Amino acid sequence: MNLSALTALSPLDGRYEKKLAALRPIASEYGYMHRRVQVEITWFIALSQAGFTEFPALSQDDQAYLLELVAQFSEADAQAIKDIEKVTNHDVKAVEYWIKDKLKGRPALEAASEFVHFACTSEDINNTSHALQLQAARDQVVLPGLQQVIARLRELAHQHANVSMLSRTHGQTASPTTVGKELANVVARLQHAVRNIEAVPMRAKMNGAVGNYNAHLSAWPEFDWEAFSRQVIETPAPKGLGLTFQPYSIQIEPHDYMAELFDAVARANTILIDISRDIWGYISLGFFKQKLKDGEIGSSTMPHKVNPIDFENAEGNLGLANALLRHLSEKLPVSRWQRDLTDSTVLRNLGVALGYSTLAYNSLMVGLNKLELNAENISADLDNAWEVLAEPIQTVMRRYGVSGAYEALKAVTRGKTVAAADLHGLIQNLDIPAEAKTQLLALTPASYIGKAVELAKRI
Repeated sequence: MNLSALTALSPLDGRYEKKLAALRPIASEYGYMHRRVQVEITWFIALSQAGFTEFPALSQDDQAYLLELVAQFSEADAQAIKDIEKVTNHDVKAVEYWIKDKLKGRPALEAASEFVHFACTSEDINNTSHALQLQAARDQVVLPGLQQVIARLRELAHQHANVSMLSRTHGQTASPTTVGKELANVVARLQHAVRNIEAVPMRAKMNGAVGNYNAHLSAWPEFDWEAFSRQVIETPAPKGLGLTFQPYSIQIEPHDYMAELFDAVARANTILIDISRDIWGYISLGFFKQKLKDGEIGSSTMPHKVNPIDFENAEGNLGLANALLRHLSEKLPVSRWQRDLTDSTVLRNLGVALGYSTLAYNSLMVGLNKLELNAENISADLDNAWEVLAEPIQTVMRRYGVSGAYEALKAVTRGKTVAAADLHGLIQNLDIPAEAKTQLLALTPASYIGKAVELAKRI
């Protein structure tokens, strides 16, 4: 059976292939190879500029040629590396051999070919490559996806800032709010979550087999290899990698920053699970309708249905993403002694975890863009919940020292159907100033919204 969108084992590369086009060049096997080539060549060029007699500085032309290997890296190049790996049975060594083959025919580069992968352990190349992949995936895919959701929610928060809505705490009627204010709550939470994602430093190390520069110092004992490694890692591309230097490690970079990143993304995803479920519920209550699309079917037997499937898809994929992200954050910082290989196969699933997140963000955007407010249903819901005004009435009674305020309102409202007349009769008999009575009598469930409008508009 040939591999295709229909036969792919993962729906990310099957059913949802087109929706993840932006992530695929970054987090795939191809993306991993591309970053390995980038790291090897960056290290090689930096060595040529370190002042070693045995490795004279490369010409600008040769440097440009090497950087072009990175810039023009193709699927055919990746396949050539895979073909070499069939012989070596070692993926990083295959990259080294591919680069050395590309040096042939250029005398200065060919003469310096043994400085490709010089003093490096495979993990020096791999950990830096993973950091580059994660940095690109975060900055080019994950954060833009979240920012799109935030922007749409903010737009809806402002648009519906004045639309009063009945709250439901414990599923029961509660103090009114506005549609915009409830969406603004989510925007505020997501903004904080995004800042946490942005703040995670992408760490990398290039310090040899167990983190001590053993091989490096055996060749040039007087050279400051730690400073050199820091320079290569922290200098922005193309002269360096533009990452954050990790000074202490075993053979592998500790992966603590990865755990921080995955936990931060998972927290954002959890907020989105929350809003997905809430909007699903509001659609069920009839607070929102969904724009219809010609040809779409909601049920194979019930023609009337317009299902909130985008929010259901988002919730399901966010759950999958978080299951993977949490496993990654718990597993990756743990390695037996100076190195075991349990992280290697797990790290190949970085794109899967971020892929399900990205897929969910796409679904949420589709769903949010289909929402239409049903103001009539929201208003009717409020009009049937006059009992929520028990809160302001008893609060004003307390202000003026009326004893038993809470108990008096409880007797009138708890477990009962309350009409405006019931509350107005109670208010008329209160021993409070006339001005306070007037204010209470003017209250309706729709007007009892506190600072909701202001809070929604300022997000």
